Amino acid sequence: MSELLEVKNLKVSYHSYAGEVQSVRGVSFTVDAGESVAIVGESGCGKSVTAKTIMGLIQTPPGEIKEGSEILFEGRNILTQSQKEWQEYRGKDCAIVFQDALAALNPTLTIGRQIAEKLLVHTNMSKKEAYEEAKRLLGLVGIPNPEKRIKQYPHEFSGGMRQRAMIAIALACQPRLLIADEPTTALDVTIQADIIDLLKDIQKEFGMAVIMITHDLGIVANIAKKIVVMYAGKVMETGSHYDIFYHPKHPYTKALLKAVPRLDTEGEQPLESIEGTPPNMIDPPKGCAFSTRCSHCMKICKECEPPLYEFEDGHRAQCWLYHPLAGQETES
Repeated sequence: MSELLEVKNLKVSYHSYAGEVQSVRGVSFTVDAGESVAIVGESGCGKSVTAKTIMGLIQTPPGEIKEGSEILFEGRNILTQSQKEWQEYRGKDCAIVFQDALAALNPTLTIGRQIAEKLLVHTNMSKKEAYEEAKRLLGLVGIPNPEKRIKQYPHEFSGGMRQRAMIAIALACQPRLLIADEPTTALDVTIQADIIDLLKDIQKEFGMAVIMITHDLGIVANIAKKIVVMYAGKVMETGSHYDIFYHPKHPYTKALLKAVPRLDTEGEQPLESIEGTPPNMIDPPKGCAFSTRCSHCMKICKECEPPLYEFEDGHRAQCWLYHPLAGQETES
């Protein structure tokens, strides 16, 4: 597969009255055309800020994208785009589904009009054609009676249906990259499964790349081919879903997996929590960001940032345990 997106050394900060919040600190990863990638981590780790930066939605000020950051979409650095180029890119090349559909949708416009407006901006469709396409898209994402539904407002939809409507808007111009930012957070478990299945079906049908942002590793088990694990604004580990679930390398990845309920074990299995709290991003740790919560922490972990160690088939982890002098067992 050809490379569609490459994020290189992305650094994003927010300036507040208390100081500079270093939300993203040198994040790098790639997304191939048609590939599904999950970015996972605790709340506040920088995954949503990364997604918004890819969409050009960082408001400056208070946000600041640091010099040296690059986001290459089909080889061009989109961070240097003009406002007109951003408008062409958003929706047409890349689209996003936000976690709170009720807040993301315009409460004063019908669902049909919100889908049609996107089509009118990015295509040569007439108004009638745009509304016909809006009906087709609502049917495609599993909303019944689309002829009736396009005339209704967001508050008349259930939570799951609003999320489906958001996906329909995102799909309107058949983007090559779809970002789903915690699309199942506010939904109950059965609806969550429906939305994940819908995203899988849509990716298969349209052949688009998908970036799934989530804090729940259990959600991405069947949708993501590659997983990027973030903590405190940095990438701790990157690998295929098989690598991450069956051969995790970083202690943080292992801790996340132990906090996911398992269905393949007999009897009661206690869930393990990660002791401690994430670091203050106004004054992040000098060494490894996870050192204050890691049971394998060594002296060097607190003093120096660990290098990136490469394993097989693109599996990478940033951890001192894999230094030849560490002398510790690295597999759990």
